Amino acid sequence: MSEAGDFIDSALQYESSWQRAEEHAAAFGDGLEYYGASVGAIRGTLRDASRRYPALAHDDVTALSSELWSRPVYESRLAAIVLLQSNVAILRHTDLTRIEGFLRTAVAPVLVDNLARDVVAPLLAALDATAASRAHAVLDRWSAGTDPELRRAAELVRNAS
Repeated sequence: MSEAGDFIDSALQYESSWQRAEEHAAAFGDGLEYYGASVGAIRGTLRDASRRYPALAHDDVTALSSELWSRPVYESRLAAIVLLQSNVAILRHTDLTRIEGFLRTAVAPVLVDNLARDVVAPLLAALDATAASRAHAVLDRWSAGTDPELRRAAELVRNAS
């Protein structure tokens, strides 16, 4: 794991609460681990990480988001979403490939919802006409596919527009 990834993971574990972890498990189901960190703690951790690692460019942000997502931990995946959300201005339509992988492996529908509404919708809104056309072709593919998470994400993005 990278230094930034270690920092974020350690902070999320430090902010954990076994009671909140049990609540998350009851609310979001099996398939992920839960530290029990609050959304506020996750956002604060990402703010601290951006201050500690201020020179994160596009490739660094996308690599770190993948690193965070690779852990089957709800808070780590939510941190990946917050990271992408706070850096949506530097994302590109080609990043939808990475995001598609996240959607396919989300496990918890709330993560699909957050990715669609907080990352994909604002990303599409910021694209120029050519890139937006390509991105909408990806959404069309998601809508027509068999993966329920991708279909759900495409619908949420279209409803957010």
